[in-house]
Amino acid sequence: MNNDQRFFDFLKERIGLDVTSVGTAIIERAVRQRVLAVPGRTTDDYWQSLQHSAQEQQALIEAVIVPETWFFRYPESFATLGRLASQRLAAIKHLRALRILSLPCSTGEEPYSIAMALFDAGLGPHQFKVDAMDVSPLSVDKARQARYGRNSFRGADLGFRERYFSAEEDGYYLDERIREQVRLQVGNLLDPALLVNEAPYDFVFCRNLLIYFDQPTQQQVFEVLKRLTHQDGVLFIGPAEGSLLGRLGMRSIGIPQSFAFSRQGAPEPQPLPTLLPSPLPIRQPPPRVAASPLQPRPFAASVTPIAPPRSSDAVTLLANIAALANGGKSAEARAACEEYLRNHAPSAQVFYWLGLLSDMAGNALEAQGFYRKALYLEPQHAEALVHLAALLASQGDVAGARRLQERAARSGRPAESERKR
Repeated sequence: MNNDQRFFDFLKERIGLDVTSVGTAIIERAVRQRVLAVPGRTTDDYWQSLQHSAQEQQALIEAVIVPETWFFRYPESFATLGRLASQRLAAIKHLRALRILSLPCSTGEEPYSIAMALFDAGLGPHQFKVDAMDVSPLSVDKARQARYGRNSFRGADLGFRERYFSAEEDGYYLDERIREQVRLQVGNLLDPALLVNEAPYDFVFCRNLLIYFDQPTQQQVFEVLKRLTHQDGVLFIGPAEGSLLGRLGMRSIGIPQSFAFSRQGAPEPQPLPTLLPSPLPIRQPPPRVAASPLQPRPFAASVTPIAPPRSSDAVTLLANIAALANGGKSAEARAACEEYLRNHAPSAQVFYWLGLLSDMAGNALEAQGFYRKALYLEPQHAEALVHLAALLASQGDVAGARRLQERAARSGRPAESERKR
């Protein structure tokens, strides 16, 4: 297709998709599939058809959007939602039901997880309702069917499947009491009239979507999300999107791995978002301290491995850095990082912390330097790869960002920016 700009521009206009975020090959393949769907059709013929057929326009969007989701993805987000929901009901004196929004909802795993999590937290069906929306009618239709295969159930804890699903020959069928809590509909987040007559939501889930937009579209979508979220509400986002929300005036609520943000009482400077692998993201050595769930990644052959800190002082200092950063105390966290580096061997995790602190303070050049130091010590540090890639992309270095994203994908665990849609 020779990078036909017409189709890139069409997808940018219709769904906000930035071609650099997914690569030209994905879009070219989708267009090629649609061209070949009619024997003898040329690319120009297809373009003309695309201009006049709403059905063909939607077919191209469906070909580009590949749903990738599962139940209770990022489980701490749902545990946090359960706790916050109970607090929110108390704050509004149980005078109304809580309003929750999930978009894009894909094939329904996220909004149904929200409903299950709230039932597990002790809420009754009269105490909450979930609105779920996606640009894809095909995905919304699958969500309405509420039948799921094994790929929708991942992780070690699948107890919810026994509580809320019935096993059938072709998979698992969701109980009616969960389905009744969720209202599914088709909608586009770029539509200025989206849910314009609806009251704001107490909780909004919009995860792993902003990373596929360019900066102007991110700003546009953020304004819509802010309008949809109650002044006292909470916005749940994807792990790689926290830096963006911090720059746009939101603040992390301080619960590690929940990826939850609010706009209440944002301090200056803004706190660090909790884009962390664990509450205390420390590479701790056995046997003195229990091993972290994330195993240390191997060093490159050209780098001399540096043993992790073994003194109780180093472990305490690392724990202090995590607590300060998660608490939004950026200046104190930076001072603790500097103290660590003065008294202990260089640590990739400490340089990663410094990169995030600099990133949030708006010092992109300094952040870039710290991320690169982290990667020198630990070449497959997934979080440093993801954040440095985002930084390079924002500076226009698309090729450099793409290389880092590919490295993150090859790391020991999936890149945190893994696509949801």
